[in-house]
Amino acid sequence: MLKRIIALLFIATYLFADNIPEGFTKVKELGGITEYTLDSNGLTVLLMENHSAPVITFMVTYRVGSRNEVTGNTGSTHLLEHLMFKGTEKYNKANGGHIDATLGNIGARLNATTWLDRTNYYETIPSDYLELAVDIESDRMRNLLLRKEDKDSEMTVVRNEYERGENSPFSALNKEIWAAAFQAHPYHHSTIGWKSDIENVPMEDLRDFYNTFYWPNNATVTVIGDFKTNEALSLIKKYYGQITRSPHEIPEVYTVEPEQQGERRVSVKRAGQVGVVGIGHKKPGASHADTYPLEVLSRILSDGKTSRFYKALVDQGKAVDIFNFNFPFKDPNLFVSYAFLTPGATHEEAEQIILDVFEKIKSEGVTADEVNRAISQITAETAFDRDGSFSIANEINTAIAMGDWTFYVNYPDNIKKVTPEDVKRVVEQYFIEKNRTTGYFIPKSSAQQASANGPSMRSEYKTFNYYRDPELTTLNDHTGSNPVITPIQNTGIADNINDSNIAGIRVITAKTGVKDVVTFRGSFAAGDHFSPESNKAIADLTGNMLDKGTQKNDKFSLAEKLENLGASINFSVNTHQLAFNGRCLSKDARAVIELLAEQLRFPAMNQEEFDKLKKQRIGEWKQVLDNTNTRASEKLNELIFPDEHPNHAATIEKLIEDADKATLEEVKEFHDKYYGPQSMILVLVGDIDDKIISEAVKISFNGWAGGIDYPEYDRADYQTLNKTEIVKLEDKTSATLTIGQITKLKRSDPDYVAFYVANQSFGGGSFTARLLSIIRDDEGLTYGIFSSHNDDIYSDGAWSISGTFSPDLLGQGYSSTMRELKRWIRDGITEDELADTKSRLIGSYKVNLETTNGMARQILSFVERGFGISYMDEYPNLIQALTVDEVNNVVKKYIDPDKLVTVVAGSVKMDDLKIRN
Repeated sequence: MLKRIIALLFIATYLFADNIPEGFTKVKELGGITEYTLDSNGLTVLLMENHSAPVITFMVTYRVGSRNEVTGNTGSTHLLEHLMFKGTEKYNKANGGHIDATLGNIGARLNATTWLDRTNYYETIPSDYLELAVDIESDRMRNLLLRKEDKDSEMTVVRNEYERGENSPFSALNKEIWAAAFQAHPYHHSTIGWKSDIENVPMEDLRDFYNTFYWPNNATVTVIGDFKTNEALSLIKKYYGQITRSPHEIPEVYTVEPEQQGERRVSVKRAGQVGVVGIGHKKPGASHADTYPLEVLSRILSDGKTSRFYKALVDQGKAVDIFNFNFPFKDPNLFVSYAFLTPGATHEEAEQIILDVFEKIKSEGVTADEVNRAISQITAETAFDRDGSFSIANEINTAIAMGDWTFYVNYPDNIKKVTPEDVKRVVEQYFIEKNRTTGYFIPKSSAQQASANGPSMRSEYKTFNYYRDPELTTLNDHTGSNPVITPIQNTGIADNINDSNIAGIRVITAKTGVKDVVTFRGSFAAGDHFSPESNKAIADLTGNMLDKGTQKNDKFSLAEKLENLGASINFSVNTHQLAFNGRCLSKDARAVIELLAEQLRFPAMNQEEFDKLKKQRIGEWKQVLDNTNTRASEKLNELIFPDEHPNHAATIEKLIEDADKATLEEVKEFHDKYYGPQSMILVLVGDIDDKIISEAVKISFNGWAGGIDYPEYDRADYQTLNKTEIVKLEDKTSATLTIGQITKLKRSDPDYVAFYVANQSFGGGSFTARLLSIIRDDEGLTYGIFSSHNDDIYSDGAWSISGTFSPDLLGQGYSSTMRELKRWIRDGITEDELADTKSRLIGSYKVNLETTNGMARQILSFVERGFGISYMDEYPNLIQALTVDEVNNVVKKYIDPDKLVTVVAGSVKMDDLKIRN
């Protein structure tokens, strides 16, 4: 009887077991993700099928980061990440199998990142190219060439990346805080490493590092998207199965940071405009149960206008922005609270305010409403983070790095268990003086001039991973915006988009395969160019008053309603438009549309809030004075566009002066004149119910009138020809070189697509483009160099090249750039280059049809430029139809080397443009 039972159990196991390929062990399944182990070598495999789009993200995470480095080889993990793209015997530039070209020419989005606990390599590809990705990633796991000449050229690239980071006050301060907080543990040094190590690490040390950590038993392969499990496992076995386990045990980091005995303090003093305060406290590693109340605490402190730091610092005019550096690292690390000071605020008072907030939580705790609001925000973000295969893979990558991929799945449920008592307890336990490291960035005053429009400090300090190149994390630019579009299989894209007029607004909706998420974008004519001549800050101030309260809700009540839903609505002002965007859960779409309408139609225009806003905007505008990229591009536009042209922006001094004297009455008059449905476009994408959207827009915007149509502008005439100008900035270790001219081209012009393709081949966001391929990849002169055509929606724009260089390589970089530019104008591109560029652009257009945000952005961008919805399908065909003569002729037609203007921003002088011996 016992034998019979055993036999029956065996048969049942065989019949009902997962039919997986031989050689794998299924470990566990959770949240739609299944873990397998490749038995022959210990490779971990995570698979998650998702057939909503014909796209796959293939990601390899190595459990090695800067925490695995020691003095002398700091930065090696990151430098090796760069070298992983130099190729193998099978895939290399010399034999035509360059990794970037091979993947790029199918339209892949590919890159790699390095951080404290891990390094990851990824490609988002059409689903029928999975085998290619598996082949390439498995090949470079063990077959990397690792040549000295590659290391020598890439070292200067990484050094320029280091120098770019040193240009940032935040990055410089953050590095010093961590270095002071950790004396023994390798979190002491930043991922980029120390400059002397980057410059001098021997090739043998890099090879040893590679041979120590790059093995299948120290890696996890993650595949998310449109594939079949057995086929993916078979491919993984075919390629990775040829690799053995490491012949040694993978070294573990066993250093434990000694207990800190008291507060530590650091300061960074150099040229700058805005002071920064950072206060770090030691906290446990991510596997600790207190990770969850600490994350809730972070939201309570700094997320949104209901947050405690916002109320205590930003709302009181002491800071222009606040931010918590709180990430789930593997080992005990830091929770750092940052405040970016307004002019006139002192470091000491900002520090005391932050500490007082912590002390109040210790004595009084936090409220249940605050905790519930934070939980709602995190719950909504969980849904948002499943919007696209890359987003899912990237979140899993973070969990792998901290030691357990199931952290990703279990995170929302663990967050929901957090109580107010938990939050109070972790503040009492960790936010104490002996755990504290405090840092000040103290700017030395500088009276430089600059234009006002530039990236906010927030975009700078939100980017922590060290990418091979951050520009490549955005996709090929098809419109002037990031061109990510959600695909709809087996049909035309336009067939699944609804276009209607509701309450005088052009409303465009597209239902996609994503669940529970709605993303929206929109705009209308109310940008900076429409500000009155008497005060050029009025359009900006008007747009920034929209979230400061309405006639029904003050700014805190308004923020509370959105934050309780985990939703967001953001407003910005650019040259031509008031632009807005947001996202919410689909069940909350009606409520969020109502709040959007309330803010656009009925802003409170409160005098006290207006006075606070003016102070904040002045502080924010001052921040861009330190940004070499912004300073160079704005100076270029000032030189090449006539004064009356929309792209000739006001200087920052003018905006600061005008903001200071602006009155609330001027803002109200601007709102009355320009805000209305006349030119408004609203695009909504995702888990859409068209009936609910239509009703919500109709009810919420009913009776709203006004606004203007976009005017027609004359094409710009040449203002400055063949001129070079230096924008002198102090204490900058990297300079920005910009070369450009007006083109008199608009995005809607017939020649534009041909010019765009020519430019993508020359300087687009791909290592197959000439500028990156030659000046960075071959010559090692820069971390990043690109060319683009900008500011061409409603008026004609400008074409320019922009690159960053160490001052001692600036002359050589300029010479190489001009050599390649002249060759492009003279000889054009080849038939092969055109074919590769077409393939890459059309492939990326399809690959990137994945996220709701991207599709909303793409639809809006095309419609703003006057194209119909059908252009979504026509656009790839226009690219495919181009001939090499058409492409090369437009280059000669629109780019003239005798009309080029050169601007360099940084700590340089005119002689630095000459090649140094």
